[in-house]
Amino acid sequence: MPTDPTRPAVSSDVRLALRAATLYHLEGATQAEIATKLGVSRPTAGRLIARARAQGLVRIEISVPDDVDVHTDIERDLERIFGLTEAVVVGAVPDGSDSGYRELGVAAANLLSRRLHPDDTLGFTWGPETVAVAQALRPGTARCATVVQLDGSMTSLDYQTGVDYTLGRCAEQLGAKPVRLHAPLYADPATVTALERDSLLGKAITTGRNADLMMFGVGPVSTSTTLFEGGYLDDAMLDELNSLDAVGEVGGRFYRRDGTDVDGSLLARAISVPLDDVRSCAATVLVCGGQLKHEAMLGALNGRLAKELVTDIETARWLLEQKEEQ
Repeated sequence: MPTDPTRPAVSSDVRLALRAATLYHLEGATQAEIATKLGVSRPTAGRLIARARAQGLVRIEISVPDDVDVHTDIERDLERIFGLTEAVVVGAVPDGSDSGYRELGVAAANLLSRRLHPDDTLGFTWGPETVAVAQALRPGTARCATVVQLDGSMTSLDYQTGVDYTLGRCAEQLGAKPVRLHAPLYADPATVTALERDSLLGKAITTGRNADLMMFGVGPVSTSTTLFEGGYLDDAMLDELNSLDAVGEVGGRFYRRDGTDVDGSLLARAISVPLDDVRSCAATVLVCGGQLKHEAMLGALNGRLAKELVTDIETARWLLEQKEEQ
């Protein structure tokens, strides 16, 4: 068939880029195989494939089946807007029950299996979210060297924090050494100083502050929070926190909606990893969801406390709406 004289000639560079792209995307050839076939170097083969994409010669379409519950677009938006390394969004919304965090826990456990390394120290704050993560861990999926408690938990009330289960389960499933922080969450400043100087407690606190990966939930400033239910906070403390515009806490340390830290009377009394240590940690996983914790989660993300996020679809949409309104 004769060539149409009205059509522009295709340059050899475009033709080569098309050929390389066809081999790579349709025939599954490696860059080394493409280089051999086309008589070019391996780096040139890579550049040809990249050029085909850049010039719009390649269009890649990902089709998600209707019965697959994934939210890749929303996850990508969360990562872009909040500067996250990774966001994971699940369909089930926590209802406040002990089993309501199960899907979040499974998703977070899967994330840990990809992020943890054998010589890492994993730190955690106690709460229903980290209990759910511990329940979802399976042997052999990941390993680390040490698991450490990041915040004190002892209280005068008969309140189940789940810290013993979380520490023991994580250590068992990850083949790690457990490090317990035998201390209350709050004490008077002089006692805090003395506990930090104690050889055993001081070592636990230092181990937590230097953890390679930290996972945590957040708590709201409310009578519905675990800190109030467990007797760690009373009405007077909540009034003070509300007057300081606190919206949430990590390890008993509070912050505002814009992410700035709250300097209240509780700050000098907290026995937990400081928020600046959380921010400086290389990998910080926020596992949380549900309407009650929306404001606390937004403050944590605005404060750059999390680099990875595991949450539910309704919370994810709400978080994105808040940023759009700013």
